[in-house]
Amino acid sequence: MTRLLALDYGTKRVGIAVTDELQLIASGLCTVRTHDCMDFLIEYLSKESVSTIVMGIPKNLRNQNTDATPYVKGFAKQIRKQFPEMKVELIDERFTSKIAFQSMIDGGLKKKARQDKTLIDEVSATLILQSYMEQQKI
Repeated sequence: MTRLLALDYGTKRVGIAVTDELQLIASGLCTVRTHDCMDFLIEYLSKESVSTIVMGIPKNLRNQNTDATPYVKGFAKQIRKQFPEMKVELIDERFTSKIAFQSMIDGGLKKKARQDKTLIDEVSATLILQSYMEQQKI
């Protein structure tokens, strides 16, 4: 089988998560600067077999687009252009950053570690990927 890869896309950083080859477990991979993300994807996808890239799409509480939505859609379009054979899915990412932060607290991370926004982005990407995997089981 192939892996699934998730992106928590932001204007400064992109959290990245990936599954194992059996698509059973989602794990945080890393966080990269936004302007380095395409280079990262080109390198990563040349080494690993990935069938789908999942991106969190920002929505507000009324399920409407936010100011960040066009950036995510624009990057998704770039991915589709760079990798035309790649399936790119956009899924609702509401509350992932808050859930990520709370899960870090629940996991016992110290306050200083919880202030590391790169870690929050990576955990958020993992939550996006887990959510996508759960939706596929329905």
